[in-house]
Amino acid sequence: QVHLVESGGGWVQPGGSLRLVCTSPKFSLDYYGIGWARQAPGKGREGLACISNHENSPYYADSVKGRFTISRDIDNNTVVLQMDNLNSDDTAVYYCATDWRSLCPLGFQFSSWGQGTQVTVSS
Repeated sequence: QVHLVESGGGWVQPGGSLRLVCTSPKFSLDYYGIGWARQAPGKGREGLACISNHENSPYYADSVKGRFTISRDIDNNTVVLQMDNLNSDDTAVYYCATDWRSLCPLGFQFSSWGQGTQVTVSS
């Protein structure tokens, strides 16, 4: 059963931007720490960003700090990942993820994942 649903992936040229959206058909996401991760071809899954419930202060992996921004839209029950200044190394399947707790898990150790959305950065 799918509890997290991603959208917004696609193709973009280097230097461009994309906006990924995570929602849940069943749960109110504002109760939980929600994050994003990605998996590039031939590589392991990499945690990118997370925003907790109580603090609502996000943190980021060094690889995306300053380029990606995670935020909540409580009215629409979504968590958004704004991705700017994309490069070819950002090509991957991007996943919305959570540990179904109010705080973000240490080390991006999520336990539940969406089905993913493909992001391709190329010229």
